[in-house]
Amino acid sequence: KQWYQRRVGKQWYQRRVRGIGGYYFKQINLRTMLRRISSPAVSIGRAAVSTSAVPRTKYGGKTTVTLIPGDGVGPELAESVTTIFKEMAVPVEFEKIELNREQMKDEGSFDYAIKSLKRNGVGLKGVINRSADFRHHNLEFRGGLDVYANVVRCMSFEGIQTHHTGIDLIAIRENTEGEYSSLEHESVSGVVESLKIITQEKSMRIAKFAFDYAREHNRKKVTCIHKANIMKLSDGLFKACCKEVSEDYPMIEYEEQIVDNTCQQLVINPQQFDVMVMPNLYGNLVSNLAAGLVGGAGVVPSKSYGENIAVFEPGARHTWMEMKGMYVANPAAMVLSSAFMLKHLQLHEAGDLLIKAVNNVLNKRSCMTIDLGGNASTHDMTKAILSEVDLLA
Repeated sequence: KQWYQRRVGKQWYQRRVRGIGGYYFKQINLRTMLRRISSPAVSIGRAAVSTSAVPRTKYGGKTTVTLIPGDGVGPELAESVTTIFKEMAVPVEFEKIELNREQMKDEGSFDYAIKSLKRNGVGLKGVINRSADFRHHNLEFRGGLDVYANVVRCMSFEGIQTHHTGIDLIAIRENTEGEYSSLEHESVSGVVESLKIITQEKSMRIAKFAFDYAREHNRKKVTCIHKANIMKLSDGLFKACCKEVSEDYPMIEYEEQIVDNTCQQLVINPQQFDVMVMPNLYGNLVSNLAAGLVGGAGVVPSKSYGENIAVFEPGARHTWMEMKGMYVANPAAMVLSSAFMLKHLQLHEAGDLLIKAVNNVLNKRSCMTIDLGGNASTHDMTKAILSEVDLLA
């Protein structure tokens, strides 16, 4: 794994190796290195991560969850969640960590956040604004914690007027490699090369996760999204892995679709999709497009899973910096993410109640924020959700 951390500068690399009479340097070709990391380091036949929770840190009967509000309107959305949890008497204790774009400069703060997430195993996170100087920290949240499967649910709401109705799709995105490996270099002045990394191990892992997720949630079809007609080796490997895994799930329909056609089909007939699995970059594009079809960033939740950790956050990763401190942001996505977190913690009654409350507020159009055509504040939406909780309880 060392070459992931090595700055890429030339096609050929020098490796220090032991030989007769001491050490010498051996040249290794980039193609050789790619071939080596494509070989799985562990068995690819192992069981995929379950989305069910394992026992977590508890103090006084409450489960401890790491809360990172993030940048922009993130603190306001986090405040909405903590207010709702307090009123509902949810047995969750938040370990709040202030970590944003500026504090990313402090390695100690970032390391503490990582340790907290590893210790608690569950996190609720706002979006941290990216900076070119510190973008490796954002990748570390996913790569360092190995939360490799990002799951975004895009679902239509009766109260939100959109071009399409009846949408209920799941976009599953490989979270740790692809174009997001952040391996770029300027080979000569004015020429930049960017490496796209696709490995068999991680492709098999995300494919198995997608099919296990579909089976666990009674979904009928999995669609592999790719661009193998052009990127025949990288996306070809990803597609082949999905195809191989699909053979172990005969009860689930499997299909493949080129990503540009997928974008067109989402606009024309999004109801055809059920579960979609794809590499990192395509997942970003598809999930944001699908979010726009059902009402925007304010109503789409997401969750990311690793071997021993789950992180919940809004599905469309936007900070909305220009509205910071104005309390006009829609908290629905963050609240829905927190509700799915409760279900992950086996607090199904509280989680289902909160999901129904948010759905009722949106479907009744009783309280709509500016992104949905209304003029309600974040506080107004929070109160409306709590009112629905009282009616449903």
